[in-house]
Amino acid sequence: MDLELADRVAVVTGGSKGIGLAVVHELLAEGARVVAGARNAEPLRGLDGVTALDVDLASSDGPGRLVDLAVSTHGRVDILVNNVGAARIRLDGFLALDDADFESSMNINFYAAVRATRAVVADMVRRGEPGAIVNVASVNAFFQPDGGVIDYGAAKAALLNFSKALSAELAPKGIRINNVSPGPVETDLWLGDSGVAATVAAATGGSAQDVRDSVITGGIPTGRFSTPREVATLVALLASPRTANVTGSDFVIDGGLVKTM
Repeated sequence: MDLELADRVAVVTGGSKGIGLAVVHELLAEGARVVAGARNAEPLRGLDGVTALDVDLASSDGPGRLVDLAVSTHGRVDILVNNVGAARIRLDGFLALDDADFESSMNINFYAAVRATRAVVADMVRRGEPGAIVNVASVNAFFQPDGGVIDYGAAKAALLNFSKALSAELAPKGIRINNVSPGPVETDLWLGDSGVAATVAAATGGSAQDVRDSVITGGIPTGRFSTPREVATLVALLASPRTANVTGSDFVIDGGLVKTM
């Protein structure tokens, strides 16, 4: 299927690894031109069709700098993928978290998307052109809220609410905003040396593999985590004009983990 993304200009936040890097590759394969940013954008350098920027996307001006680079390089932005995010497993309970913990999580998981969206929408409205925004959210926003990621889940829930509300305002302007909510994905966030599985294993005396297996047997009917490319494929589809009447929606990719909607 041709997703009709040839020569479209896409901005991807957190594009240097995991889901973000997979999104960059999928958009490139569809012929898009990509501007991607991360704290360390080295993995993006040398990729044909990619302009990379080392940027702290949790800073107040970071997302705007990335969007400005896309506009100065290509003259416009057609697609924004708000992918950047981070989660820390919280094993010591709510009282062990202070305001700084919540502020840090909100900055990277919510405000970074708000700031990038503000910059992109300003460009799209100025040009009077349609556009697509896709947010990488999480099932943690609504599925069995977990105190172990209480700040992360709250930030992702805010992102879903923000997107739904904004979609109504932007739709008459031809700007769509949708969300992809992954369950467990084969990325460093879950499976890295300091990921969720390793952190839980260190606290419980088990192994990271045991933690991973328990998550699967605990409720993923497909028997595995999703891959970054599977998530990226869904992102690319929502960025495509082939889905031009889809907005304000959330698409779950979790191997059947969530049983109710």
